[in-house]
Amino acid sequence: MSGIVAVIDYGMGNLHSVASALQHVGADEVLVTNDADLIRKADRVVFPGVGAIRDCLSEIRRLKCDELLAQALTEQHIPVLAICVGLQAMMTRSQENAGVECLNMIPGEVRFFGNPLKDAQGQRLKVPHMGWNEVHQHTDHPLWAGIPDMSRFYFVHSYYVHAQDRGLLAGSVDYGVSADAALARDNLFAVQFHPEKSAVAGLTLLKNFLEWNGQC
Repeated sequence: MSGIVAVIDYGMGNLHSVASALQHVGADEVLVTNDADLIRKADRVVFPGVGAIRDCLSEIRRLKCDELLAQALTEQHIPVLAICVGLQAMMTRSQENAGVECLNMIPGEVRFFGNPLKDAQGQRLKVPHMGWNEVHQHTDHPLWAGIPDMSRFYFVHSYYVHAQDRGLLAGSVDYGVSADAALARDNLFAVQFHPEKSAVAGLTLLKNFLEWNGQC
């Protein structure tokens, strides 16, 4: 059912790790590309990202990947999966790099975890949040199919997302604060963690994405 999966390439992120994971779980064809025509012809789109948000947004806008993403979401209505900085780039604004205006596709903010950051027992937590953590599922979304609640996923981030519309929250993670780990709206599912690095749970989510029709 997957058809062609386009992984948007704007020069930032573990694109080939994502592509390899998608192929591993049965994607028919995976294209890592920023070619507008190829992305428009895709049956589903992945929007990954790693690195500083300002640099990512600069390349996203230079290559007009933001326009392609908007078309996939609102005109073509095909399934879209955003990962890590891909999710953060879609928010309204980020506190990173002294404040950056993002794409404003999802109203909300990207916030710094804080320094010092402490857990409920007062123990200091390291920033960035790096490693495995449990994700609490807030919705019965098709991408959670076969994944038990509180399954562990792999995170690497110093900033966390807080969506303005709390009805979009599909998953959360606790790390000194309660952070949005997954947001879902119509044909978009966006995650802070890296499914391609998250063993069985992550691969199951990617497989679910390949089978998803873009409806909640």
